[in-house]
Amino acid sequence: MSGLDQEVYALLTTYQALIRAAADTACTRPGLDMDRISFTGLLATAADTVISATGVLPQARPVELVGTIGRAILDALHPARRRHRVKARTRKNPTSKYGPNAGQHPTTSQNYTIHTTVTFLENGLANRSRK
Repeated sequence: MSGLDQEVYALLTTYQALIRAAADTACTRPGLDMDRISFTGLLATAADTVISATGVLPQARPVELVGTIGRAILDALHPARRRHRVKARTRKNPTSKYGPNAGQHPTTSQNYTIHTTVTFLENGLANRSRK
């Protein structure tokens, strides 16, 4: 079980590091919306950087906030504003084996409201037993 815990923590740490790199990159351009930064691009650039070991050690002094990953992300930003979906998703394959359901899906986009509750525990969660 400890190997699984280690893998989960590694994935969460990597995710947090990539989000931090994206936030640092967004801070260098005033008014840049985080929605324009591609997480897939972050992940691919980070993987390429680790595999090729290029740009790992900073050349500039003092060290810039935006490194190799940040520069690659700034070069590949999403458009400033994405178009909103005007039509509900539809099945693209007309020969689907699920044909009897055709026409039963909504033909227009649906708006939903979600209500959530967040509970803060004063003493945190109890530690789980390790067997």
